[in-house]
Amino acid sequence: MRAAVLDRPGSVETRPLALRDLPDPTLRAGDVLVRVEVCGLCRTDLHVVEGELTHVRPQTIPGHQIVGVVAAAAPDVDGGWLGRRVGIAWLHQTCGACRFCATARENLCEKALFTGYSVDGGFAELVRAPATFVYPLPDALEAEHLAPLLCAGIIGYRALGRTGLGARGWSGARLGLYGFGAAGHVALQIARARGAEVFVCTRDRERYQALAHDLGAAWVGDATASPPVPLDAAIVFAPAGELVPVGLGALDRGGILVLGGIHMSEIPSFDYGRIYHEREIRTVANNTRDDGQAFLDEAARIGLRTHVRRYGLAEIGDALIDLKCDAIRGAAVIRVAPNG
Repeated sequence: MRAAVLDRPGSVETRPLALRDLPDPTLRAGDVLVRVEVCGLCRTDLHVVEGELTHVRPQTIPGHQIVGVVAAAAPDVDGGWLGRRVGIAWLHQTCGACRFCATARENLCEKALFTGYSVDGGFAELVRAPATFVYPLPDALEAEHLAPLLCAGIIGYRALGRTGLGARGWSGARLGLYGFGAAGHVALQIARARGAEVFVCTRDRERYQALAHDLGAAWVGDATASPPVPLDAAIVFAPAGELVPVGLGALDRGGILVLGGIHMSEIPSFDYGRIYHEREIRTVANNTRDDGQAFLDEAARIGLRTHVRRYGLAEIGDALIDLKCDAIRGAAVIRVAPNG
């Protein structure tokens, strides 16, 4: 199979991913083999490639927003999977036995494996995954528009749940989004469908202003600008620690700030007044399979739209540079299937 391989992390400007022909993956008990159509490009991939996440394997195939068709299954897997379109997300497998798995918190599993990081991912023609960790996907929708749902969408969905607005009531709630890439443009649509007002703060206002307004944002401003009203909650999707004090400063009393990334630059110190009046900071770590299925169901119900920019597998170096430079409006997807 053809794959984009990372031997050692490096700046994306040095193009550390190399296209190679590798042996096809070998199935283990419980696995399916998926022929990849497309794989979304996520900021987590950027962190893996550039080494901001610890390099855990001597050779890695990144990519964890995978859409493809099941080409083979291990003997102990139901043959009904064959030929089905499926999605593979960041959470590759959990132990099922630790205290977190035993209490419906598998996203915190102590022995979890992650697609495109601790196991090979989707920047390849074939990928294997446990059948119990893949998601059935509809054949009617374009693969390119499904791929961003499998990480940007799922993590955006979990971040929305961490805002606490479900308990307070979404109707009329004021939600801020810091950073407006793949996750932000999905989270905005979900929040709007639930009845919230959404205020978008992005450092690239000109590029994203039209898209944010088109998707229903009540206001769009610079990343460090103050929204016109106090916020009930906010989510920081940008990996920029300096936005944490900014987001806290925009919250109303009792507001919650959610940090939605897997990596963030250093958070500067801030005075106690920023969190006084019961303001909170929460983080998001991975996702559960229930998160993924609930999000996909809600996305289908509200007719969620993804905005994508397409690249071929041979263009993955260009795509990573564009992602790093915030030059992608919406989400990037890598077309892996030949003649796509």
